[in-house]
Amino acid sequence: MPKAGIIYNDIKPIACQVATTLQEKLTACGWEVCVATGTGGILGYSHPDRPVCHTPIDGLVPKGFDTDMSLAFVLGGDGTVLSAFRQVAPAGIPLLTINTGHMGFLTETYVNQLSQAVEQAIAGDYEIEERLMLVVKVFRPCSTDSEPTLLWEAMCLNEMVLHREPLTSMCHFEVQVGKHALVDIAADGVIISTPTGSTAYSLSAGGPVITPEVPVLQLVPICPHSLASRALVFSENDPVTIFPVQPNRLVMVVDGNAGCYILPEDRVRVEKAPYSARFIRLQSPEFFRVLREKLGWGLPHIAKPTSVELP
Repeated sequence: MPKAGIIYNDIKPIACQVATTLQEKLTACGWEVCVATGTGGILGYSHPDRPVCHTPIDGLVPKGFDTDMSLAFVLGGDGTVLSAFRQVAPAGIPLLTINTGHMGFLTETYVNQLSQAVEQAIAGDYEIEERLMLVVKVFRPCSTDSEPTLLWEAMCLNEMVLHREPLTSMCHFEVQVGKHALVDIAADGVIISTPTGSTAYSLSAGGPVITPEVPVLQLVPICPHSLASRALVFSENDPVTIFPVQPNRLVMVVDGNAGCYILPEDRVRVEKAPYSARFIRLQSPEFFRVLREKLGWGLPHIAKPTSVELP
């Protein structure tokens, strides 16, 4: 019996309703179905008096979601998609993302196309597009000569953001990319982004759009103090270590829905994850089409996006 999963946003009534309908449809077609909510991939935030919040990466895989599962359906918006990949990437499960949210930049199809999408998916009529993910770890040096203690770790698809707390001054960082020399950055924060995340926070902070198949990462300073501090694109195989150079603590956020406090003595390490995000594509991936439909990129300059009929 083939096996499928469903991950849905249980806060949205439409996602709950569609999850029930989808489960019934798959069961009627002879599939074993496992169901989980996207909240299982949200790690939460630490409290100021309790900065440590360590959840092992492999511990987020929902019960029943294993290597025997052929595929899983995600019902929600971009936040649910980001959470779902943290849950299933260690098991290598490909996801068909169905938008029940707003923009749905990362989603493949919409609820009104659900029946056709399900039929195509269970027939195996699709391609799989693999996207780079990151592992973010926070270390704190020990008082002895032993190895630093791992305080916190998480996997992400978009980005890691390290920034100042509200009502505090500009931050100073020393950043090492691969084996290159340390660089000093004075800014409100720094972003380490994947190509997938290049259309998210890093784009708003002035970083370039990177097509998903390019094997690179990027570092983007947030509101830098120097005109010379600009986005840097580098190999995906170069790990990044960030050393805070200031007396105040910082806040780290991963994919916008998980994070922890970073104290002055802590070290943040970001590197390519051993797992990939595996997107099910019902048609050949066309990144520029998504940019045009979701962000209005590349539309005729003589007309506003709202006045152009999109394909």
